This record gives sequence, structure tokens and C-alpha cells, in this order.
Amino acid sequence: MASEKGIQKLRRLKEEARQGGGADATAKQHDKGKGTARERLAKLLDEGSFQELDMLVTHHAHDFGMDQRYALGDGVVTGYGTIDGRLVYVFSQDFTVMGGSLGRAHAAKITKVQDLALKSGAPLIGINDSGGARIQEGVEALAGYADIFMRNTLASGVIPQISVIMGPCAGGAVYSPALTDFVFMVQDTSHMFITGPAVIKAVTHEDVTFEALGGAMAHNAKSGVAHFAAETEDACLEMVRQLVSYLPQNNLEDAPAILPKDDAARADAALDAIVPDSPNAPYDMKQVVTGVVDAGSFFEVQEHLAKNVIIGFARMDGAVVGVVANQPAVKAGVLDIDASVKAARFVRFLDAFNIPIITFVDVPGFMPGVAQEHGGIIRHGAKLIYAYCEATVPKLTVITRKAYGGAYIVMSSKHIRGDFNVAWPSAEIAVMGPDGAVPVVYRRELEAAQDPEARRAELIEEYKNAFANPYQAASHGYVDAVIEPSQTRPVLINALQMLQNKRDANPAKKHGTMPL
Repeated sequence: MASEKGIQKLRRLKEEARQGGGADATAKQHDKGKGTARERLAKLLDEGSFQELDMLVTHHAHDFGMDQRYALGDGVVTGYGTIDGRLVYVFSQDFTVMGGSLGRAHAAKITKVQDLALKSGAPLIGINDSGGARIQEGVEALAGYADIFMRNTLASGVIPQISVIMGPCAGGAVYSPALTDFVFMVQDTSHMFITGPAVIKAVTHEDVTFEALGGAMAHNAKSGVAHFAAETEDACLEMVRQLVSYLPQNNLEDAPAILPKDDAARADAALDAIVPDSPNAPYDMKQVVTGVVDAGSFFEVQEHLAKNVIIGFARMDGAVVGVVANQPAVKAGVLDIDASVKAARFVRFLDAFNIPIITFVDVPGFMPGVAQEHGGIIRHGAKLIYAYCEATVPKLTVITRKAYGGAYIVMSSKHIRGDFNVAWPSAEIAVMGPDGAVPVVYRRELEAAQDPEARRAELIEEYKNAFANPYQAASHGYVDAVIEPSQTRPVLINALQMLQNKRDANPAKKHGTMPL
């Protein structure tokens, strides 16, 4: 009988924990278009796979009436489960319990799954929906955040870390997501900021709404803090599942390959005509990318930020690759501050997790202008140089058209350890374009010419014949082959197979001093 009573008590306590903040609080959450912590985990993880930890944890604070307030689980649901059969660790903050505020016990639950994820070598996914630090716990709450940040940092580059913002995330709480690899947000219901609109109004006298300040599109299109924006929570969680399908469990494993669903030898005749005859006419590099990778496999990252560069995951013959590509349809594909930082961070993630990099190049150079120079384009552009130079994974490069100046070097050129570099016949590899080069190189000759414009046109044509093509670079071995655009896919797949056992290393050191 005693045993039966004990079982009944356990069942009662577990049911109490599952209720969170109760029916009224749950209804308020639903009225805002938001799910509860457990509802979100049920949609994220494979059905029936979730195993909860620390369900019965409570806080031990006593000040400010906290000894009269408690809730089993202390405002966060933690544990592990599977996505497509692969292990992941999770935490999901429960806004229905004390606003999901973080105190010492709440933080300890999160750090426990962080430690388990690191020891087990499995991804960690955190769903954030919290009013921030639990003020009643004072420095204990701050210590809890610090414990989380420390583990985020130690796990960086070892296991994938994903943050899903599904409510408020303010103050010090934002730095844990910022330390992770990918941040997801939901339009209208997700908000991230250091200081909210009220504080900003009081200090700087600026009027701003929650959405304009820290909403999904603010951080996807402007700040670059977030990587994905979804219209609904369900769509967001499905995107998280999709991302996980491209990621390895940890830095010692390969990304999960699938049975190929596309012909490795497939040629795409449309690519032979995609580059316009005019060197200044735009075209959509996404069409090139999707024409080369496995059909339907391209998964774009940060599509709303710095659209002059494209980044994302894809598959080639079933194997995962990372794609970095200039986008000539936006700002002519030029590299500016945001594009450089966006691409650099992605390259470093790919290298950390052993994912080969395919780079598609059509770049006229770095963005000129006072705002760019004073904004630190030198420093930020150097981040991209550093990332490519440091990367030891297989690096494949396709030059489709322009590859000018320093930007040619930066975009995974042979000179910074590019493993396999090819060019299309339309490639132009030079210090600068003909229109810019001729007035510099032939300044005196043009000044002396009877018809400067006619002579300028002649010299531009000569320059094009000499430099606006891939053959001089090929003659030096700076590109390994000049290929027909339609053959890009089979050529790259063969090269990936050739490089699958590649080994490269950097000098022994504690770490480099990246130009942050």
C-alpha cells in the first residue's frame, strides 16, 4: 500500500509539473499566438522521443515572498529526444511559470543539459521565452546567466548550438543566443533587445515599438543577430528540424549523408546561357546554385541580410556542403561590411564542423565609399580573408564571371588554399575591370591621342582580350580547369569525391587573433 501511495504521489507531482502555470496562463499564451514549452517540444522532436530531466526541480529562494511561490520545474522544461532519429538535447522556457524568469535553479537545469550535450557530442537546441533575470534572486540570477554563457563558449565549435526565440528575450538573456550558431525568430511574437523601448525612450528620447526595435525582421534584415524568420511557431520549428538534417552531431563526425535523389552526372544546359553578354548586366546566382546542387536541397541561411552574398546548406550527390556565393543581382555582388561578416561567420561554422565549402564567384570588388571605410570595411573584409585562409575543409571554387582585385583573392582563391578552382569561359580574372584599368594603365597614351575616346575603346578591347578571360590565370595554374557551365555539377561532385580524405592543418597555437 505504501508503494501505491508513493506512486500516486509521484503521478500527482508529475501532472502538476505538466500543468505549468495553469489553464489561465496557458490560455493567455495561446491568445498571443504562442505555444507552451511542452507543446513546442512536442512539435520539434520526433513523436514520443522526449525524455524529461529535472521535472521536479524548484527554486530555493526566500526573499521578497519567494518562499511562498514555487512551481515544479521552475519555469523551464529540459531533457533530450530525437530529430529524425538523431539525438538532441533541449530546453524550453515556460512563460506561464513566473514569466519564464531565470533564477539559480532554472539556470542549473539548462547548464545540466548543456553539459550532457557536450559530453555526449550532440546538438543543443534552446527555446527562449522569458521575462529575463528573476529580480528576486539578485546576483544568483546573474550567476546563472554567466554559467550558461560559459558553457555556450566552451561548446562552440564542438557541438551545434541552436537558439529559437519564441517570446521576449531581453537584457543579459540575449547573449546566450548570440553565442550560439543559429538563431530563429517568429514574426510578431519574438523580440530580442538589450534595453526595451521604455528605457530607450527615457535615455535617448527615441520612440520605437517592440517589433521595430527587436522583432524578427529587425534582427534578420538589419542587425544580423538572427539567421531565420518564420511566420508561425509551427513553421519555425519545422525549419529547425530542417537545419538539423544538414548538421553533424559534433565536430568529430561528418554531416549526415542521404541516398542521392539526383543524377550525379546531370548537366544543366541552362547554365551555358545564364551569364549575360554584357559584363554589367545582372543575373540570379541562386539559379546557378540550385542548378548545380541536388534538386531541392538548397537551404538558405540569413536570406534577408546582405543579399549581395548568398550562404546556405545543400547536398551534392547526397553529401552535405556549404555554399557561399556572390549575388550579381544585388549591388552587382560587391562585398561590403555586412556581406563580409555574414560570409565569414558561415565559413568558420562550416570549417568547424567538417562541411566542405563550395564558393561561386562573381565579384567586382569591395564596396567603395566613406561610410564603408569609416565603418571598418578593412577590418570586416579581413574577417572573410581570415575565415577562408584558416579553413582546412575541402574548398571548391567556381568563377562564373568577375573576379577582380582583392575580392578575387578573398573568395577562396588558389592562393589561400583553395583545393579545386575552376572557371567558366565567361570568367574575368583581373586586378580591376577594363573600364577602370585602361585610364590608369594608359593615362599618358590617352592624353596624347588625337581621338582619346576612340583610342580608349581600342585599349579596352585589348585589355579584355588579355585579362577579361580565365586563360591567363589558367596558364599559371591559378584555376585548375576552365569548364563548360553545364558540366559544373558533375565536375564538382568528382572533385568532392577526390577530396573526401583531405587532411590539412594550421600551425600549433592557442588561437589566432581574428580581426574582430
